[in-house]
Amino acid sequence: MLGNPLFQCGINAHLRDQISRLRKGLDANPEGEFDVGLFLLSFFLIYGGFHLYFFLKIRAAFAPGGAAQILLVALLLLGLMAPVIVRLSERYGFEVLARLMAWTGYLWMAVILLFFSASLLLELYRLLVYLVGPVLRNDVGALLPSARTLFLIPALAALGMVFYGFFEARAIRSEPLVIHSAKIPKEAGRIRIVQISDVHVGVLIRGRYLAEILRRVREAAPDILVSTGDLVDGQGNDLSEAAAQFREIRPRYGKFAVTGNHEFYAGIDEAMEFTENAGFIPLRGKVATVAGAVDLVGVDDPGIHRSGFQGRPSDREVLARASGGRFTILLKHQPLVEKESPGAFDLQLSGHTHKGQIFPFSLMTCLIFPFHAGNYRLASGALLHVSRGTGTWGPPVRFLSPPEITVIDLMPE
Repeated sequence: MLGNPLFQCGINAHLRDQISRLRKGLDANPEGEFDVGLFLLSFFLIYGGFHLYFFLKIRAAFAPGGAAQILLVALLLLGLMAPVIVRLSERYGFEVLARLMAWTGYLWMAVILLFFSASLLLELYRLLVYLVGPVLRNDVGALLPSARTLFLIPALAALGMVFYGFFEARAIRSEPLVIHSAKIPKEAGRIRIVQISDVHVGVLIRGRYLAEILRRVREAAPDILVSTGDLVDGQGNDLSEAAAQFREIRPRYGKFAVTGNHEFYAGIDEAMEFTENAGFIPLRGKVATVAGAVDLVGVDDPGIHRSGFQGRPSDREVLARASGGRFTILLKHQPLVEKESPGAFDLQLSGHTHKGQIFPFSLMTCLIFPFHAGNYRLASGALLHVSRGTGTWGPPVRFLSPPEITVIDLMPE
């Protein structure tokens, strides 16, 4: 759960400082430091508050007896703790329990978050009625919904949105991007790069789900396949089957990957082993020249501090290792642009935001990440593309934020 954009918008002063720094185009913390204790406290306070709100609403609507309330509290506590149970089950090898709790716990997470969002709309309606009533000098009681209605409408709306979002998460879109550049030699012709990002291979994304993602990649017929971080999400899972599925994709110029924050959460050594077994060449502060025309420059996510590495080179330092004459693509997980790096690359490919994954949380993630999703022309003339992500994190649901693979055609000018 750590680092997911759904919960990166806590209300503490430390996070507000992060938002301020991100708006200036800087990493919130150059060393990638992350206060895990503060995050967990914020997460359980906020997520626990949603569960308490749900309990109060259902109690007001149906007035359950004492035994029913005890059972409801137990189920809500189980839902609250589900993400922790999933991670512990993964870590200690209880894969069946991890998958069961992931499916139920994360679908429940989507339901209760959307229930709370829908309830806020009804609460605003109630407030409006209370404010307008005295002005009109009318009895507004007939306009106020009952406690049961205040529960049932958000509950049904949440279930409907989760049902739709479950299928939207599997409706992968191909986002085309055509770039003409004098740096692409005519003899090279078109070079097609397919970007995947935030696949989160692990307890939920595997098997047929992953096969559908890779089918769409295969249909795009890439010359180069790049993963811009969070390729893997599992802790202790047997991902050999997933690695074998990736190995079946063999672009003529190869496959390249950079780290995301979840590679470090899962364990960087295990994540890199999976990445290499899947046939990707990790670019960790390295440059790869492909087709004699394109320099791929990869930088580590700031989460590198979790591997014990003290510090990371700046984007500009890594970009300086490229030739400078070829079309240069910066692969960077988070859509942050260092002040000194524009002008040193032609295209930056990023992900991380998921575009919020589930509306209305995209309204909050866009405040944290000014480069939220899509294409952005930078001051230097370079282009930044931010993927909505190919998989899902947490709830296997997307609402008004469909997954994507990006198909980039580099063409001679």
